[in-house]
Amino acid sequence: MSFVIRWAIAFVLLAATWNPTPWNYVRWATENWQAQLPVTVLAGLILLVGYIIYLRATLRSIGPVGMALVAAVFAALVWVLVDWGILDVGNSALNQWLGILLASLVLGIGLSWSLVRRRISGQVDMDDVDED
Repeated sequence: MSFVIRWAIAFVLLAATWNPTPWNYVRWATENWQAQLPVTVLAGLILLVGYIIYLRATLRSIGPVGMALVAAVFAALVWVLVDWGILDVGNSALNQWLGILLASLVLGIGLSWSLVRRRISGQVDMDDVDED
């Protein structure tokens, strides 16, 4: 259940920043930055903090190579689904949502990987050790 929560937060973070609907930070900020500059900056900083938390944890946990491997696995899965005719590459909005989904899965896996590794191997990361 903890992975689902971490993934869902990553999905909301990415979708709130940008998505193919009119309801996203990038579109709102470009239209309203002059009239609502303080709110635009505050919302941007909140999103930036979320990205720093997720990216730092993901890079520390699986590293850039791990991120690329996870992304490659998901890209290959999408390729298979397109090849089998399950996904339609002509639907731009669906492709964009799929990109957000896959990026959020990479971040969710990266944030959860230390916990998975500890359960599988019994090894503890240095960040996980309690100091008494």
